[in-house]
Amino acid sequence: MTELRLQLSESGADAERLDTLTRYLRQELVDLGVGDVTAQPAGPPPPGARAFEALAIGSLLVTLSESAQGVRKVVAAIRGWLSQGGTTKRTVRLELEGDVLELSEVTEKEQTRLIELFVSRHTGSDG
Repeated sequence: MTELRLQLSESGADAERLDTLTRYLRQELVDLGVGDVTAQPAGPPPPGARAFEALAIGSLLVTLSESAQGVRKVVAAIRGWLSQGGTTKRTVRLELEGDVLELSEVTEKEQTRLIELFVSRHTGSDG
């Protein structure tokens, strides 16, 4: 199984807005059937805090069932999510096997080039 970590952000978004956006993208990825999509834990609670698992807002962990096709499907969904921001700056950080790709304000042509390079490094194909 391959784990792909996502970190979402939107300029000016508060925690509630970012949580809503994360839930929307999570559901979209679940509907694609790429594997297990869960919120990432925020880390251990501070000393003296009640023991419960806090979730990192804007963070998703995608456990892909099919690496090559799964990565491509996730990236396609992320591109759609980025484009839905309109004039609001959105950023997505993808981490796969220690390799990081951060997408935000780049031209569509440059975004396509960066994504294809990232995907090809993890799927063993050129496109």
